[in-house]
Amino acid sequence: MTVRPAVVVGVGLGVVGTVGVAAHVAPSLVALSSVGRRISPRLAGVGLRGHVALTFDDGPDPTSTPHFLRVLDALDVHATFFMLGDMARRAPSLAAEVAAAGHEIGVHGDTHRSQLRLSPRAVADDISRARDAVASASGVEPVWFRPPYGTLSLGGVRGARRAGLRSVLWTAWGRDWRAEATPRSVVADVLHGYVDGGTVLLHDSDCTSAPECWYSALEALPILADELRGRGLRVGPVGEHGILIPDPVAA
Repeated sequence: MTVRPAVVVGVGLGVVGTVGVAAHVAPSLVALSSVGRRISPRLAGVGLRGHVALTFDDGPDPTSTPHFLRVLDALDVHATFFMLGDMARRAPSLAAEVAAAGHEIGVHGDTHRSQLRLSPRAVADDISRARDAVASASGVEPVWFRPPYGTLSLGGVRGARRAGLRSVLWTAWGRDWRAEATPRSVVADVLHGYVDGGTVLLHDSDCTSAPECWYSALEALPILADELRGRGLRVGPVGEHGILIPDPVAA
């Protein structure tokens, strides 16, 4: 799950020059950095101070997602679930259940493939299929898009925009996809990132990660909620995060 945006020239791109490569990977390189939070805040997931956007990727998964829904309900917390199109097609009733529980629905791509190894047309087609699948399954029109691995290409930004979606990455993550992750390590990794006014990335499925690693994120949630509330921070979905500032990459 480690993000390596520099590994770029792959299937579908052909031979491109240095300038072309730089333009292709620019969104990820900009947003997933401390500099990016300043020059491209909306794409990076920077919002209102005092608020934390809580997000989950890779579901909906019948094995794990219902557990997250129960814990979030007990904590009185709503989040944004970035769903994969192929997962939503397999579990449409669960996608609808996530939406019915008051959570925000986002799009995470149709299949979990890095955009940096796909042509712009393939990326746009993948996003469009995912948007249609997630909207059909959940019963709501998604607003937000986050690419698999956080590897957002220039074609991905444009493809998401054409699909009526706004791209957003994250400023803190729990590294919960690792086999060695624990609830305490997830909390520590999140709090090591940019949290106040930031966007937190966790996963409600292990479909692309170490088997059963989702337990670490699930069990981290009550601890994390206490830590964030103890700092006087409100926790909610991306839509309540106040990501309104136009920026040169995502606008």
